[in-house]
Amino acid sequence: MVLYRHSLGDVLRRRRVQQGMTLREVSAGARVSLGYISEVERGQKEASSELLASLCAALDVPLSTVLLEVSSEVAREESLLAPVPITASARPTRPRPEPDAVVASAA
Repeated sequence: MVLYRHSLGDVLRRRRVQQGMTLREVSAGARVSLGYISEVERGQKEASSELLASLCAALDVPLSTVLLEVSSEVAREESLLAPVPITASARPTRPRPEPDAVVASAA
């Protein structure tokens, strides 16, 4: 099962690390506790829209960009979990014999 909060946490952590920021720096910029941000990044807590907006501001990344990245990641994970369709075997098919003609008798 794909959980949105896991993908969101992965995207936020990746963005933070790419910028060389620590949890402490993001915490100070977003005015959110370090522990809570850590739980969001690990997918243990759901981020409210207000919290997400604060984190995006602290990371200096548009909310829409984060949401697009999360959406792409969720789609990628869903495609990995999708069942593989079973195709018919490649055996040659034989024509079916036609049924014998019925002969009616007038007895």
